[in-house]
Amino acid sequence: MGSTQLPPGAYDTLAATSAAVAASGESVEMVQLLGPDGTLGSDPVFSDYAKRIDPEKLRTFYADMARIRRFDQEATALQRQGELALWVPLTGQEAAQIGSGHASQAQDYIFPTYREHGVALVRNVDLAELLRQFRGISNGGWDPRQNNFHLYTLVLAAQTLHAVGYAMGIQRDQKMARDSTDPKAAVIAYFGDGASSEGDVHESMVFAASYDAPVVFFCQNNHWAISVPTEVQTKVPLANRAKGYGFPGIRVDGNDVIAVHGVTEWALEHAREGRGPVLIEAYTYRLGAHTTADDPTKYRESAEEAAWRAKDPLDRLEKYLRSEGLADEAFFEQVKVDGDELAKYVRETTHGLEVPDIRDAFANVYAEQHPLIAEELAWFEEYSAGFEGEEEASN
Repeated sequence: MGSTQLPPGAYDTLAATSAAVAASGESVEMVQLLGPDGTLGSDPVFSDYAKRIDPEKLRTFYADMARIRRFDQEATALQRQGELALWVPLTGQEAAQIGSGHASQAQDYIFPTYREHGVALVRNVDLAELLRQFRGISNGGWDPRQNNFHLYTLVLAAQTLHAVGYAMGIQRDQKMARDSTDPKAAVIAYFGDGASSEGDVHESMVFAASYDAPVVFFCQNNHWAISVPTEVQTKVPLANRAKGYGFPGIRVDGNDVIAVHGVTEWALEHAREGRGPVLIEAYTYRLGAHTTADDPTKYRESAEEAAWRAKDPLDRLEKYLRSEGLADEAFFEQVKVDGDELAKYVRETTHGLEVPDIRDAFANVYAEQHPLIAEELAWFEEYSAGFEGEEEASN
């Protein structure tokens, strides 16, 4: 996490451009800085940003994208071997997550869906903790307060409502503490193109716009809502929807980590400064299955996948780093070693996870003991006791 500021006036320029597009009804142009061939292009606002970005930050982007892809591969293997009940892959979406995650600051709060493993990595969440939920032994596994990274949300789009409510709380806290020296904060709400059709997203954007809530809506348009293609979800770029609510909408190449980082940094600054919400549509692609319970060959063509593999976010950044002499072979070898070490840690930790006593579930419903829950626990204890004799006989 950190900041690579845009040149003076760039924030106002982009805000004005977005407002003009919204007023005219024109399509939102896609921001792209690093092309699939690994060369830098131009953009009226972000070109200078791309030229000035710290090489060390670029190497960090690549290392994190490679590590999270290796983690994704290991988690998929663990599910196939029966160690996880389910897994939600992210391969292909690394740039959207690593770029936006690094644009956030420590005081910002993140509301993920169930696929933001890359953002979790950036926010220093123990990745092995993510697997507790997918192993079916925990409702989450980590303390959101430690990293300002909320628990995964399995209910489609529900986190967008939570994010706006939290952002409105931040807004009111900051108004009450006008003399505070604490850094201003914003919220990022992640969701997919499929979730964008949910009423929760609409309601969230209405409230966010009405109260100028400091929230960035980050839509990872990976082109497939399970088996439903994007063109069935919307006939126009999803970023265009922002104009209906009266705030900026930006479409960015979600496989270009540099562009994603720059756009998200701008959007968060926009929100922190009290200018209201922003919608970012990261135009990317889910290279794998929706989940390990899904078979994408049933609903999409292999030629489509091949076309998007040519736009791989890791490949394009590696080409750029090599061509510009910003990383040598030793760097890439070390990244591979680090990825394998992460995979080994995750595998060993997962094998060591113990199934909690089911009685713990009764203690997690209310903060204090509740008579109804106590009654249900007593019934469970009595029911379980009825099997003790059978267990002894079988032994």
